[in-house]
Amino acid sequence: MVDDGAVTYEIPRVPASAGALLTDGAGRLLVVKPTYKSGWTLPGGQIEDSGESPWEGCRREVAEETGLEVVAGRLAAVDFLRPRGTRPGGLRFLFDCGPVTDAQIATITLQEEELAEYRFADRDEAARLLRGPLARRVAAVRGRTATVYLEEGVPVDGVGP
Repeated sequence: MVDDGAVTYEIPRVPASAGALLTDGAGRLLVVKPTYKSGWTLPGGQIEDSGESPWEGCRREVAEETGLEVVAGRLAAVDFLRPRGTRPGGLRFLFDCGPVTDAQIATITLQEEELAEYRFADRDEAARLLRGPLARRVAAVRGRTATVYLEEGVPVDGVGP
């Protein structure tokens, strides 16, 4: 809350998360199966409200969840999700962090409290495993080199290249 002496108001807060596209040498996408919800997702998670940036959040979440150190990436997409029911909506940042080596893959250690398993899935399998806006987000960035702006995982007419 902000109180300027005359008016008290709340500054809007928008929840945000960041995820990573990581591939193996064959171009297959790293997907993870959470313990706390059904389905599959990408490594990543909520950005901390302590002033953490989306890139810092992406790197931290990947390290916590998989043990992998991400040192480079490209912002592939920003996706706006409207609040619905109990889902708060917010912004989802997706970074293309490129390929990981076989030596890096051998070091993957899952965060047991959050992840049950991982696999590298070709794009068709990943499309079947991922759901909703995330599946659309991954499909929307496929083959693109420019960042894409999305709403609910769908490109918005008039925005972007």
